[in-house]
Amino acid sequence: MKYVVIGSSAAGVNGVREIRKRDKDGEIILISADRNIYSRCILHQYLSGIRNEEKLCFVEKNFAELYQVNWMKGCTAESLDPKARELRVKRIDLTARKVDREAAAAAPVETVTYDKLLIATGSHTFFPPFIKNLEGAKNAIGFRNISDIEELKTVAKTRKNIIVLGAGLVGLDCASGFLDMGVKVTMVEFAPWMLSKQLDERAAKTYQDAFAKRGVIQYFGVGLNEVTQNDDHEITEAILSDGTRLPCDYLVVTAGVRSNVEFLADSGIELSKFGLVFDEYGRTSDPDVYGAGDVSGLAPIWPIAVKEGIVAGANMTGHAVRMDDFFASKSTMNFLGITSMSLGDINAKVEGAETEIQEKGEIYRKIIHKDGKILAALLQNDLSYSGTLQQLIARKIDVRKVKKPIFDIDYSDFFHTKENFEFYYE
Repeated sequence: MKYVVIGSSAAGVNGVREIRKRDKDGEIILISADRNIYSRCILHQYLSGIRNEEKLCFVEKNFAELYQVNWMKGCTAESLDPKARELRVKRIDLTARKVDREAAAAAPVETVTYDKLLIATGSHTFFPPFIKNLEGAKNAIGFRNISDIEELKTVAKTRKNIIVLGAGLVGLDCASGFLDMGVKVTMVEFAPWMLSKQLDERAAKTYQDAFAKRGVIQYFGVGLNEVTQNDDHEITEAILSDGTRLPCDYLVVTAGVRSNVEFLADSGIELSKFGLVFDEYGRTSDPDVYGAGDVSGLAPIWPIAVKEGIVAGANMTGHAVRMDDFFASKSTMNFLGITSMSLGDINAKVEGAETEIQEKGEIYRKIIHKDGKILAALLQNDLSYSGTLQQLIARKIDVRKVKKPIFDIDYSDFFHTKENFEFYYE
């Protein structure tokens, strides 16, 4: 069996591992634009100097040899022909941020055949087209790849007014990386508060206050309408939707991403408005093509990408494994020493749902439940309850059966043993 995996981040790497675990003799080809494997979740630590490039790596040093992988580095997928089971790729040096477009167009196309294909191509920074004068700006960049960080490390030595567009997880990562580099950081977020997809207003304020104490200027509930470029095509000023004008030496866009599915345009593989469509087994609309990770455009979270890669890899080798043990949306974060975990949509308005809140000093907990089932939860500054909470959710435990406050439930309230010492839940 010949397996081809596109993408060398969380989903692709774990797909490779699972394939090799279940098929000791199959041929595995890994295709990636990157020449090294690194975690995008900790790129801010590379920016700040806490980690070097080697410490960004999350695999064994001899990964390719250990898993018997033919690794095609510096390659980008160009097109896919599922009927012929052929993937066309180009070998292009993508380590530099500025790709030579003429050289890219002239690069020869190679054809790679496969029996089973895993698409784990992830996503790329989305530069909003509605921001007037943004197109062509030399000093606008994303925060996705190590090449972005290399440029920002250099930028911080000479530029002082950095605007971070977006105050989600990636935006906070970016701001954190700049904190001790002597630059002025301004965050601009269209949502009414920081981390609006993960936190409620109360929990977000804890982070907002902490970043403000570190000198980060924050604007919420406003968008970036326009930028001003000089004759060298560099942004010098940002104009917000409320008319505020901000000096800008460099713009870092973290407000959104788009799935890397352009090469699938004429393939016939089913795509949604978000990205690649695949089911709980990792299967796409083609029986020999699988998907995992951010390329779906639905759940850009590291643990989910890992699990999806494992599930896809197992099914590619003929072992039925289903993606059914992860909460729909889970985020765990630690910024400036403040830890938080959110499960589900903590800001959803569900008719008939009950909300329970517990506050003890800096500790904040919130649980939303309906008909005895927990719909969403938020923990801040004390995650000790997270294990019990996740079991309550995963096992669909009816919390109404437990005759104690919801924040005091522990394993003994729903975890029991039979006479033969088998475990069961109720």
